[in-house]
Amino acid sequence: MASTSVSLTLPVLPLDDEVVLPGMVVPLDLSDAEVRGAVEAAQALGGSGKPRVLLVPRVDGTYAGTGVLGTVEQVGRLSGGDPGALIRAVGRVRIGAGTTGPGAALWVEAETVEERVPDPLPGAVAELVKEYKALATSWLKKRGAWQVVDRVQGIEGVGALADNSGYSPFLTVQQKVELLETADPVARLKLAVKWLTDHLAEQDVAESIAKDVQEGVDKQQREFLLRRQLEAVRKELRELNGEKEGEEADDYRGRVEAADLPEKVREAALKEVDKLERSSDQSPEGSWIRTWLDTVLELPWNERTEDSYDIRGARAVLDAEHAGLDDVKDRITEYLAVRKRRGERGLGVVGGRRGGAVLALVGPPGVGKTSLGESVAHAMGRKFVRVALGGVRDEAEIRGHRRTYVGALPGRIVRAVKEAGSMNPVVLLDEIDKVGSDFRGDPAAALLEVLDPAQNHTFRDHYLEVELDLSDVVFLATANVLEAIPEALADRMDIVRLDGYTEDEKVLIARDHLLPRQLERAGLDAEEVTLGEDALRRLAGEYTREAGVRNLERALARLLRKVASQHELGERELPSTVGAEDLRALIGRPHHVPESAQDPAERRTAVPGVATGLAVTGAGGDVLFVEASLADPETGAAGLTLTGQLGDVMKESAQIALSFLRSHGAELELPVADLKDRGVHIHFPAGAVPKDGPSAGITMTTALASLLSGRQVRTDVAMTGEVSLTGRVLPIGGVKQKLLAAHRAGIRTVVIPKRNEADLDDVPAEVLEGLEVHPVTDVRQVLELALAPSEVAPVTAAA
Repeated sequence: MASTSVSLTLPVLPLDDEVVLPGMVVPLDLSDAEVRGAVEAAQALGGSGKPRVLLVPRVDGTYAGTGVLGTVEQVGRLSGGDPGALIRAVGRVRIGAGTTGPGAALWVEAETVEERVPDPLPGAVAELVKEYKALATSWLKKRGAWQVVDRVQGIEGVGALADNSGYSPFLTVQQKVELLETADPVARLKLAVKWLTDHLAEQDVAESIAKDVQEGVDKQQREFLLRRQLEAVRKELRELNGEKEGEEADDYRGRVEAADLPEKVREAALKEVDKLERSSDQSPEGSWIRTWLDTVLELPWNERTEDSYDIRGARAVLDAEHAGLDDVKDRITEYLAVRKRRGERGLGVVGGRRGGAVLALVGPPGVGKTSLGESVAHAMGRKFVRVALGGVRDEAEIRGHRRTYVGALPGRIVRAVKEAGSMNPVVLLDEIDKVGSDFRGDPAAALLEVLDPAQNHTFRDHYLEVELDLSDVVFLATANVLEAIPEALADRMDIVRLDGYTEDEKVLIARDHLLPRQLERAGLDAEEVTLGEDALRRLAGEYTREAGVRNLERALARLLRKVASQHELGERELPSTVGAEDLRALIGRPHHVPESAQDPAERRTAVPGVATGLAVTGAGGDVLFVEASLADPETGAAGLTLTGQLGDVMKESAQIALSFLRSHGAELELPVADLKDRGVHIHFPAGAVPKDGPSAGITMTTALASLLSGRQVRTDVAMTGEVSLTGRVLPIGGVKQKLLAAHRAGIRTVVIPKRNEADLDDVPAEVLEGLEVHPVTDVRQVLELALAPSEVAPVTAAA
């Protein structure tokens, strides 16, 4: 064992993350300043022997307590051409305190460690030597290092044999430091035997696995082994990342098996999990599979909310949140009643389909189509999701992208279901008439399957590629213009028309809904500002003219902002009451004074040749004026001139009206003999607005008859209807919207086709009470109702 020692004072040659054991010969690069300084300092000592240095391991900046004494065997050039020194490790030394010495090297005091082993060796030590040589020989043969086998077999010393393991590449720096610091050669050899045995065992396992794989072990054994290896790798990665056990987010197999998925979806998910486990972390396919699995696991495959079957309570909710709109309220009430009865009779699922609904709410802007969707969900006790379709042009927005694309996502329908967290939400497809199409496909065509109750229980999204049951979803689509929806798509939906509000309904909405909301936004309380019903009625009737209530809400907001501003400026005390007479001072003059309220001389129909018609626009019903004039035979060319940006159908209606008057003028006592020589000009004001349709036929006929007869058209009369060459008045559409527009404009008498008389059932009772409706079948009846008694002579010259 250790005996007498010798004190030395030598320069230190530090070895960064390297360990040299006695008996080893190592080349060192002299381009390193510390190595060069130690060698030069050793050479400067002189003496009869070779220069000596102390080789000390430096691990993470810390010097080991034990080093080796090395002799500089040779100084020259390394194989790469760099200056180097060949140093032989002679024996162990214990590092003492630092001292001073020549050169730039670090000098320390050290003591040599002498080792003694009994001779002859005890039996146990001899067996240990034999075991180590056998293990080392086996390892060297596996590596093909036959030339080293004889050298190892020739080593006799216990300590030298143990130190020879310093050449082993599988030992870590810490293990080599432990060998260096172990002074007892027998203990050192035991460590070397243990580590070499462990390494050979690991190699044997690896070779065994490779052999089994090559020979084709059965699938279960191979899968078990690979899974254990995968778990070990994941465990190491978790430890490296500082994660605790159980925080592994990628355990998709366990998540899929624990999730409540339909059987076919589970099978598809497990196949993807198998692919994920076979793919490498660097493979882009792994990222795609994880995203797909996350999407599938987040979908509420078997989550459903319980419908509220309190039919009266649901109707009360709808009535409380929206005034009017009885058609859609009735439809939702009917749907809930049928759902309740089907559930009571065990008919909740018939033929794999549930009892969903597809409704299309069609009407002008501002009538509450979008907000109605949320109220429907509230009344039914379901989740609500809004999907904006305005401007969507990509078919993949509806049906999803194929997973082969980078950044692929499911379509908006799947995302809506995931957002709702249930399989039976109320999904509002907003602005379905604004869907476009281009080279990326037609989204409206992709909606055909979504909105078809006979197909949507097996809807397949391109991204998911598994069946998604949409048959329990209540789809509410909103649109301003029904004609803009493709015919095949409109055929799949239950159309519910919202034709606008009456003035009484607007006042009710403003009082119960709009005013409280705008008071809050203006920072006012209901006790501070009170609006009388007369003020609300005037705001609805004279300051706004619309089918909905958006402009009415804006007018209320402007009014309340003005009141708040005046209060802050000290011009108004609160609380304050605003009446109809205060509106002009607060927000200016009215913008829509009814024609009947104007001075008789200022009305448009104050001269012959002007008639009042009714039309339907994208914003609801509206009043349309038609003006007609005759050119002087000496200055104007004969023929018909039409202006006002008219469509082909409206131009044809004007030709028909003129032809009817030419052929029946004598019968109507109209001076039409000169029509062939004089130019006829028909104009529709608001020339920037496109107009088309046949329903202005009797209006144009009346305007021309008024011009020719010199009789004015009654101010309080408006009309709508198509005219034929024989003078028949044919039916048209949009009667309810047109009558609401006439009521808003202060019209008192309306002429409609006789065959549209059944449409009056849809018109609110309070509107019919304020109108005198005349169903007619012939233009002669129209002229008799619309033209005032003659006060001037018929036209014989320029009109």
